Amino acid sequence: MTPTDDAAIARFRELLGFAEDTPHYKAMFHSYCSQIQEHLRAKGWLDEAFVYWFDEPDPKDYAFVNNGFAKLKAAAPDINRMLTEQVEPALLGGPNIWCPISDHYRHDLAEQRREHGEKFWWYVCTGPKAPYATLFIDHPATELRVWLWQTWENKVDGILVWQSNYWTSSVAYPDSPQNPYDDPMGWVTGYGTPAGTRQPWGNGDGRFIYPPEAAAGGNPAEPVLEGPVDSIRWEMLRDGVEDYEYFVILERLVESRRERIPAQERGIYEGLLDVPDSVSKNLTEFTRDPAPLEARRDAIARAIEKLLRL
Repeated sequence: MTPTDDAAIARFRELLGFAEDTPHYKAMFHSYCSQIQEHLRAKGWLDEAFVYWFDEPDPKDYAFVNNGFAKLKAAAPDINRMLTEQVEPALLGGPNIWCPISDHYRHDLAEQRREHGEKFWWYVCTGPKAPYATLFIDHPATELRVWLWQTWENKVDGILVWQSNYWTSSVAYPDSPQNPYDDPMGWVTGYGTPAGTRQPWGNGDGRFIYPPEAAAGGNPAEPVLEGPVDSIRWEMLRDGVEDYEYFVILERLVESRRERIPAQERGIYEGLLDVPDSVSKNLTEFTRDPAPLEARRDAIARAIEKLLRL
């Protein structure tokens, strides 16, 4: 949920008409959350569950956000608490999964929070823009693949993309749906934007798959049974996820077979776990050419095959 004004926040501070400082509210909230936690635990889903209850808070919202996290932590301490925000002093103690937009990630601060058992994801959406790796159509598609190498290099555990089929903006197109083939822009929706306003988020933002062409305008003459249309950027993201998995497999093999790996070879395998500068030197300097990625992936794959035989 994303409260946008004081009245909305006030509504979230009560439960079935009971204010948050009443015994009734506290009893219901604790019972509800603890039951969810134990249900997830019984199903074996607890390690995959997380609470994502506020999106991109402004500084004025931090106290409210942490108040909610404190209640969640007390009632269901084993359910992770994720927040789409960078590390801020006023938020410490609230989320245990931080998910900043990628250009707001600070590795030194992340390392400090990891010492407290906290994890990091990151995301791309309407930003960042160049020179960062991102998802826009008018950027090289390889950027989405490189993004996953940067994810590995920075010890980030998860990625987030806000939507994959954002085909139309009801604000930019209030009278009829947008055709994403004719107009590739992801236009702003919500945030109090007046109908008819065309305020850009970015070409292709929120859009990895497309409607069948026969339904692209949103008003087909008859039912359209074809599935969604893929995009090159979606495929590049998939390749990046697979590259990340190669790193994970190699790391686990090196660790599990450490005693069997000849000493003179161990450094070679461990070196393959580093992202070379030819792929990504930092978050703004990286390859647009897929060749260095393919070469490194091939070397990692060959190392995996060799270690599997040990």
